[in-house]
Amino acid sequence: MSPFLASPMAKISLLQFFERVRRNHALEHATLHVLARRKPHTSMAGQSDFFGFWILGDVTFEEVQTGVAEALQRLRSGERDLAIHPFCGTNLAAAALLGGATALFAFLGSGRRLRDKLERLPLAISLSGLSLLLARPLGTWLQRNWTTSAEVSTLEVRDIRLIQYGRLRAFRVSTQG
Repeated sequence: MSPFLASPMAKISLLQFFERVRRNHALEHATLHVLARRKPHTSMAGQSDFFGFWILGDVTFEEVQTGVAEALQRLRSGERDLAIHPFCGTNLAAAALLGGATALFAFLGSGRRLRDKLERLPLAISLSGLSLLLARPLGTWLQRNWTTSAEVSTLEVRDIRLIQYGRLRAFRVSTQG
């Protein structure tokens, strides 16, 4: 038998896997919101996965610990908007996808000559600009409906660990449920 098939990961469905990542992603965003309110000029980032999430930034262990606890409590109390973050990679992906697609659309069928392509350049720039305006609400919609889930009633924090890389502080928040 394959080692993967014997692992706990093999016993969950793909849907359960994505739901768990979505809940961790929501708690990561909520934690970043709480920490940013407490330390407004501190650069921070996060990354979620099936087992929890990472918080990177110049914050202390105690700040992360209390931030995670407050974020979880507030999500459970119905503050669903904490699951949405303006600097989420989902927003960047939405902008890249729309920008690339509109630029491609503008150049499709533009002919083989360079002059034909250059004549379509203003259209490509205009469509790309418009797509960047639409990317923000699309990114928010994608977060709300696809990449995060504020339904964290069964999510529990198992452990928080500090991992220091020189001056970079990374916190691993492990979850279950």
